[in-house]
Amino acid sequence: MMASVATGFSGLGATRERRDHPCPRRPEAANALAGRLDRVIRKLTRWGTNGRPGRGPQRLTLAVMGIRARLWPGLSTRGIWLEVVVALLGTVLVGINVGTSDSGWLPTPFVVAGTTVLGILLLAFRRRAPLIPFAASVLLASGSSAVAIGVLLTCYAVARYVAAWPVRIAAGVVASIAVTQAWTIDTANEAFASLGGAALVVLLPGALGAWARTRADLLAALTERAERAEAERELMAREAVLEERTRIAREMHDAVGHRVSLMVLQAGAIEMAAADRDRVEQLACNVQVAGRAALDELRQMVGVLRGGEVDEDAPLGPQPCVEDLPQLVEQSRKAGMVVDLQQADGADRVDAVISRAAYRIVQEALTNSSKHAPGAPVHVDVERGTGELRIRVVNGASEEPADQAPGGGFGLVGLGERVRTLGGQLKAEPRLDGGFVVEAVLPT
Repeated sequence: MMASVATGFSGLGATRERRDHPCPRRPEAANALAGRLDRVIRKLTRWGTNGRPGRGPQRLTLAVMGIRARLWPGLSTRGIWLEVVVALLGTVLVGINVGTSDSGWLPTPFVVAGTTVLGILLLAFRRRAPLIPFAASVLLASGSSAVAIGVLLTCYAVARYVAAWPVRIAAGVVASIAVTQAWTIDTANEAFASLGGAALVVLLPGALGAWARTRADLLAALTERAERAEAERELMAREAVLEERTRIAREMHDAVGHRVSLMVLQAGAIEMAAADRDRVEQLACNVQVAGRAALDELRQMVGVLRGGEVDEDAPLGPQPCVEDLPQLVEQSRKAGMVVDLQQADGADRVDAVISRAAYRIVQEALTNSSKHAPGAPVHVDVERGTGELRIRVVNGASEEPADQAPGGGFGLVGLGERVRTLGGQLKAEPRLDGGFVVEAVLPT
């Protein structure tokens, strides 16, 4: 495999050399370069061409890493050193106690050998399988009271790393019997002394281990809850940003798109009326007015977006509403559209949000009519019913070729989102006569 990599490297180097230099190297030089690359790769990786590890320190390093992963999975170097210190300290203390006190009915060499085995078990299994060193310590303690320190360490390990309470209780009972050597108790004084020793060697480290596990579980639960809350907060913030971005895009489409569509329509009318100077001047003036209005609205939105603080004053202006529909229709008429407006009494006495939505619906419908049905008559009807406001915009079939200007197609989608947010209904569909109808019902 390394040979193929080296060959690829040599091919790459030769290709680059041929591209950069007019005179490529001789084949002998290319072979020498490939050989040097092969030797460098072997030296850096210590792996042979057949994919097996070569001779060197890396093989030992991999073996050590495998042992560490099996014995102490997920444990840091600091934690491993702690395990070593605990095992050595327990072994030394038990050995000192064996040398200074009676080893019981077990021979001293057997106790010393068992203490060494107990230290090894503590090092290897104190966290992963604490019941293994616990069983060894209990067996030694049942024959020699000098191994009580080992029972103390293993009782803490069982309480700390075993979650099942029945196992903890059973281990505590067995350890108490082994430490006190209950079969040797003859008097009440010995019984009370044995109970005190069991409380010191078994109960106290068990309580400390259980407290440490409970504290670790609580910290883990709090950390998980905090991370989940942070993730939910980030998700909510992202959704809020997306919603605000969608709202801003919808407002810019409604406000600026209508003005630009009127400008395009009037520019087309200028081309058609090129022979009539007065008509051209009038249409050019209308284009100028529409362009300025579009720039003013765009500048207002950009000013809001640039506000550094939430409470910072921004160049806000009155939002359009149902009362402004006559001006909107008049602008469309100046652009050459044939628009008829029927507005019932009381239609303008609605909530500001409903009124602004009704204005945007009529605005978008007029914009679509000017783009897709130029020259067709448009009828706008605004009625106030019981608890609702009805808007109906109908245009006839197109009398001229439709405008081929590209559009995003999000106007009606934005209207549907706006109407559904307010709890209303929107219907937009073609008519049998070739026209189109947009009808909305908004709750008041």
